[in-house]
Amino acid sequence: MRSEEEVNRAVERYADMVQRICFYHLKNRTDTEDVFQNVFLKYMMYEKPFCDSEHEKAWLLRVSINACKDYLKAFFRRNVVSLETLGEMEAETAEDYQEVLEAVLSLPAKYKDAIYLSYYEGYTAAEIGKILGKAENTVYSLLSRGRGMIKEKLGGEWNGQ
Repeated sequence: MRSEEEVNRAVERYADMVQRICFYHLKNRTDTEDVFQNVFLKYMMYEKPFCDSEHEKAWLLRVSINACKDYLKAFFRRNVVSLETLGEMEAETAEDYQEVLEAVLSLPAKYKDAIYLSYYEGYTAAEIGKILGKAENTVYSLLSRGRGMIKEKLGGEWNGQ
């Protein structure tokens, strides 16, 4: 089990990233908070050392994505959450980016993960491939198709920046 100082340091460093990942997948603040807590509980219980901070960050990314997927599997047996719940985030999200955010959130998970890791976290295709367990060329395909879907949803107005 990790020390309280290690966990606090990780929360300070990676809380925003984990919250964004959870919100992009779950589209709901309450569910995001639940999964967020579970991710850092798993971090606290994980006993193996990390090679460096990038390894630690990649581990948290992967655990966050998997925790969201697990949560959705259980959650969607009982309920369905619409994109209308995103209204809670409008105050925090710039007006210009709201439409792009909704387009990204509506993508299938495999495209959404690749787009998020590339545009929001700044990972390269090779790094995304390692995180998602996919070949680098597959990641390029996912990014290309994801950008095409976003552009189509936005009526050809998105240039990927």
